[in-house]
Amino acid sequence: MTLPMAVPAADLPARVRIHEVGARDGLQNEKSAVPTEVKAEFIRRLADAGLTTIEATSFVHPKWVPQLADAEDLFPRVRDLSGVALPVLVPNRRGLDRALALGARRVAVFASATESFAKANLNRTVDESLAVFDPVVRQAKEAGAHVRGYVSMCFGDPWEGAVPLHQVVRVCRALRDMGCDELSLGDTIGVATPGHVLGLLSLLNEEGVPTNVVGVHFHDTYGQALANTYAALEHGVTTVDASAGGLGGCPFAKSATGNLATEDLVWMLQGLGIDTGVDLGRLTATSVWMAGQLGRPSPSRTVRALSHQE
Repeated sequence: MTLPMAVPAADLPARVRIHEVGARDGLQNEKSAVPTEVKAEFIRRLADAGLTTIEATSFVHPKWVPQLADAEDLFPRVRDLSGVALPVLVPNRRGLDRALALGARRVAVFASATESFAKANLNRTVDESLAVFDPVVRQAKEAGAHVRGYVSMCFGDPWEGAVPLHQVVRVCRALRDMGCDELSLGDTIGVATPGHVLGLLSLLNEEGVPTNVVGVHFHDTYGQALANTYAALEHGVTTVDASAGGLGGCPFAKSATGNLATEDLVWMLQGLGIDTGVDLGRLTATSVWMAGQLGRPSPSRTVRALSHQE
């Protein structure tokens, strides 16, 4: 299989942890139901490809995300995968209780940096949503769980336009103050550019949020996801969210074309000599298999190039 020539760049991390979101974020917007066993096999294949953090599902009410209504059935099928962390999304205390009862030990809450998206996605104001998350995070920490805080619309909002950096930092600090171990900065509609990324990361540092608790989650709407990732690497970020095969996007941000494809990310990181632990061949084969299950080719450029998908 073709692989990139590795030419390490100075002052970049030696290793990056990929936070794989394909099984949750990637599948939650599919128009047709994906069988539970197909989801479980997808997660198993991703693990076999070397991914060590695979977001499995969401314990949200089925009314809101019907594609993930099988969380109670799916999670027990994969929870014993050796050496793999399986975070799950929990929108409230009821969702957390369901997840903890099944043995989940890594959970995530999903906040917004903007009022418009908070209203559209959570039906609450930003402050109201943070007030809901506070007891969820505290209960999760008391149960010994690791908690990730997603912050959406960090760089732009389809209703509000550009988002002031201090507005994003305020939400990030609130999540940290309530106990979140890790933050994921979401470019939900894909409008970020590298300077914008560096500006936000720098301001977070100035306001007491260290780089080592920050991950980045870029969409490729304007073709900037890899450039933005590189900027984050230059700043010292070592956690990058990506979706196998480029699956998924945001149902409330219609201009978002999809997540950064994990294969595209791995190709770039391998070329930079950065270790991920991921076998690109196995990962590509997994995305080709999943594309077959969904009945359409993968949007990932790397998957298409390596597998000659048409």
